[in-house]
Amino acid sequence: MGYKSLADCVADLEKHGHLIRIKEEVDPYLEMAAIHLRVYEQQGPALYFEKVKGSKFPAVSNLFGTLERSKFMFRDSLPKVEQLVNLRSDPVKALKNPFKLPGIAFTALTALPLKQSLFKSSFSKTTISELPQIVNWSMDGGPFITMPQVYTEDIDKPGVLNANLGMYRIQLAGNDYVTNKEIGLHYQIHRGIGVHQSKANAKGQPLKVSIFVGGPPSHPLAAVMPLPEGLSEMTFAGALGNRRFRYFYDDEGFCISADADFVITGTVYPQENKPEGPFGDHLGYYSLTHPFPLMKVHNVYHRNDAIWSFTVVGRPPQEDTSFGALIHEIAGSALPKEIHGLKEVNAVDAAGVHPLLFAIGSERYTPYLKERRPQEILTIANHILGKNQLSLAKYLFIAAREDNEQLDTHDLSDFIQHVLERIDLTRDLHFHTKTTIDTLDYSGEGLNSGSKVVFAAAGEKKRVLATELGFVMPSDFSAVKLAIPGVMALQLPAYTSARAAKEEVSLLESALKGRDLSGVPLIVLCDDAEFTAQNINNLVWVTFTRSNPATDIHGISEFIEDKHWGCNGSVIIDARKKPHHAPELLKVPEIEEKVDQLGKKGASLFGVI
Repeated sequence: MGYKSLADCVADLEKHGHLIRIKEEVDPYLEMAAIHLRVYEQQGPALYFEKVKGSKFPAVSNLFGTLERSKFMFRDSLPKVEQLVNLRSDPVKALKNPFKLPGIAFTALTALPLKQSLFKSSFSKTTISELPQIVNWSMDGGPFITMPQVYTEDIDKPGVLNANLGMYRIQLAGNDYVTNKEIGLHYQIHRGIGVHQSKANAKGQPLKVSIFVGGPPSHPLAAVMPLPEGLSEMTFAGALGNRRFRYFYDDEGFCISADADFVITGTVYPQENKPEGPFGDHLGYYSLTHPFPLMKVHNVYHRNDAIWSFTVVGRPPQEDTSFGALIHEIAGSALPKEIHGLKEVNAVDAAGVHPLLFAIGSERYTPYLKERRPQEILTIANHILGKNQLSLAKYLFIAAREDNEQLDTHDLSDFIQHVLERIDLTRDLHFHTKTTIDTLDYSGEGLNSGSKVVFAAAGEKKRVLATELGFVMPSDFSAVKLAIPGVMALQLPAYTSARAAKEEVSLLESALKGRDLSGVPLIVLCDDAEFTAQNINNLVWVTFTRSNPATDIHGISEFIEDKHWGCNGSVIIDARKKPHHAPELLKVPEIEEKVDQLGKKGASLFGVI
């Protein structure tokens, strides 16, 4: 739909039964987030909060909470946009010559941004402290913007078509920020905004930043969409929303999205940082306090009918999971077109996205060999781990398409079993040590610092995976569960140190001597075997978010040969919580009780939760 504003979208969703109103006054401190989480768990409707305590502005969340609702919002434009994105080689050329491609013509007319100064009269001014001060988790360092569109321009190539629009979290208050004058930006330097900041820093000039909140739903989606080279987020927003991205520049030279509900403008000066965080993040843990760029606030604008847009992130699945499903719906799997031989890749949402990748590739090297083994898929694996956001991964499981044409990376249990049935544990684990991992992942040696490992499998089955333990565990190791065939979850006392962990593994190896582990190629050491083995989502979340490959992978009868690590028995991953890990996100019982009240008869969430 060509929504003119967020209010227009809200009205349409409400009319068609996709949105409900929360009429009671709600507290932005924890309560709004708890309501959102409870409704999302039920795959419920979008939420319009009429009365936000401490702010005159209403708020909306869970717009993208289901793929069905997302597709409904873009029901008139999805097919045309899918066609545009599929023209990855030169989408801009298609827009300039639209009549050569049926169906692209109207998309071209709505895609190019529209600059008009008359939009200035639509906005009034406010302050940071008058915005909804939403705090999602109890240990958060303050209120955050969780659905922002952060706009910056290239200092060497100014203008909207060379600009970057990204979704990077914003801390509005707390820590050492001066109220109403300073806010914090959190982003990695390799992102588009980081490139712009590097260029501005090199010239000793401040970077101008505009933060948009709200607007038509095509705008936040454009901010997270992985677009083809040469296609700007503003152009994509216009094409997806059936409405040109409207903008103007204020009197200080900041770009203002004319359809946004709120716009915060400010400058980031070279080398000016302040502590940002903690923040409850999408891995299911807090990202901790670290220095990040400081933004000096210039102005805060809002529309007369402004609605504050927010989301809540936490242990997957969450609304950003549904965001990802919509992105896949629009773009399909673009990576196989960019990485030769790659058939499929899945950043596993249940494991927090970045910690774990599953991939399928071709294995066509030396087909005349009697025993097939990973060769081409190792080349593909290296390519994957050097590709954009995929480079943040710690674990990559990759299999050969030729071994099972029906293999699906989204069937987590089946895919893990396929790899474990075929992997040669003496040969097929390949480590990358002392390298970079996700900023939000604290399983490594420090911020952005950790290791990676590739589990590669190609060829015939080498083992039959155990569906039950065919032996009795020693009494010291009796808290054990078979999570899925071939994977044993073993509960141990709390982790204390790397040295103690090695001693525990050595004791375990001695205790297991003489027992047949041929059908159990993977043992996961954990704090709670019952929880870890309860379902596949728990298994992958615990195993891959709480371990750093180089330090936490051990093996029975392990060895190093020519600097290559392998083992002649089971692989052991120590996935216990470590002292240096970030705290886990936990709900607050008192807040949950308040949410329960909203589900009673006569309250706004009756029949929803």
